[in-house]
Amino acid sequence: MTKGIATKRPLVLVSVMLAMFVGAVEATIVSTAMPAIAAELGGFSRYSWIFSSYLLMSTVTVLVYGKLADLFGRKPIFFLGLSIFLIGSILCGLATSMEMLIVFRFIQGLGAGAVMPIATTIVGDIYTTVERAKIQGYLSSVWGISAVSGPVIGGLIVQYVDWKYIFWVNVPLGLLAMAGVYLFLHEPAVERKVAIDKKGALLLTLSLSFLLFWLVEGGQGFPRLSAISFVLLVLGLALFTLFIFVERVAEDPMMPFSIWKNPVILYANLVSLTTGVILIGVSTYLPTFVTGVMEQPAIIAGFTLTTMSIGWPIASSVAGHLLVRFGPFPVSFVGGLSLIVGAVLFVFMSSESGPVWAAVASFFIGVGMGLTSTSFTVTIQGSVGREKRGTATAANMFMRNFGNTIGAAIFGAVLNGSLLFIFKREHLFYEVNDINALLTVDERLLLPTLKLQSLQEALDSSLQWVYIVVLLFAVISVLLILRIPRGRMNERDDN
Repeated sequence: MTKGIATKRPLVLVSVMLAMFVGAVEATIVSTAMPAIAAELGGFSRYSWIFSSYLLMSTVTVLVYGKLADLFGRKPIFFLGLSIFLIGSILCGLATSMEMLIVFRFIQGLGAGAVMPIATTIVGDIYTTVERAKIQGYLSSVWGISAVSGPVIGGLIVQYVDWKYIFWVNVPLGLLAMAGVYLFLHEPAVERKVAIDKKGALLLTLSLSFLLFWLVEGGQGFPRLSAISFVLLVLGLALFTLFIFVERVAEDPMMPFSIWKNPVILYANLVSLTTGVILIGVSTYLPTFVTGVMEQPAIIAGFTLTTMSIGWPIASSVAGHLLVRFGPFPVSFVGGLSLIVGAVLFVFMSSESGPVWAAVASFFIGVGMGLTSTSFTVTIQGSVGREKRGTATAANMFMRNFGNTIGAAIFGAVLNGSLLFIFKREHLFYEVNDINALLTVDERLLLPTLKLQSLQEALDSSLQWVYIVVLLFAVISVLLILRIPRGRMNERDDN
């Protein structure tokens, strides 16, 4: 822990939470405004790239920023990343076409990769292991607050001001967070020899860019079984293999594989990957089920997803106290069981179940995410020294982001493939895009009764397969958690 007498931990914590809020709220606030943005800028065919461009860059750069924070200190890298993010935000509000907005979202994502891992690492530096377990509840509450407030803020801005301000509102909040960290955080000077692993950073960025592009666009921008798909996959895997070889001989590697030899870090990261898959499956398709199958309004669909955002911070706060007493294994194991309970409820959910059923299932998923994520973040930070804490924290966040990307590809393929299979089996001359008509009241009223019923049954059956895959990953998560060593937390505090 930083011992500088001028460091004011509560004010640093508030500043870090504000920065995390800016990064976390971005997804929900932009989603709310996208219909208005698409209506003004056009280019609906590139709609998904508004999200994919941000996701690609923030996922690719998170490991690089984590390593740079270990080399040069938290503050300069935090300022660099957040500055790039804010510049990208300003440019996004100035976009006059969908293509421009996509490019500016790339810039925004380039900076976003630093915000979450460095903010979390700063907390790991200024608090002891035991304190960290309790503070993590505050950090996790940021996700719940952003999930609830994001759609509201986005809706109000779009309705009463202009969609451009959903990006510009980041600027004053980001500057305030930077000012707080600058004034109140005093970290020790970096005394170690700095050797930047340029080859590793370049190979990692290129390999992940190819692989993530293949995951995000495969099956949409190009067929999975095509020449371009094959080339992207082979290039990504080849460059990643070369990255591993380079890292093994590098003087100061971008990704020190030695930390992965720690079983706690290894299995915590693997579980973060699987829970990342679960998270994207629930958050993406639950509103579709509630709206399209249950015929509930959008506000009710949002409520069923909000319960996950409520369960997450509550569980994180409880986890902080339980970690100190029982250690990471029992806390994360209970979290894994909660994920299974939520997934089972989703599998048995039907159109007659009602939104309360969906909300309860969502709540259990949130509890599971809160217990596991808190356990892993605190335990990983306590398992390494300060010189590797940024890298270790970033690696864990990268695995969850990578799980989100993998999940988006898997669930998209499962849903679309199941819909097409049902249409073909039932001799229905429908397309996947016909499902869009189920998602608004006005469009549903225009559908003939027979078509409405057929589409809803097809969507219901297809989403059941999505939830079966969610359950599969929940079971895998528990099996991986069983490999985590038992015992109390490591209380090393050589910060």
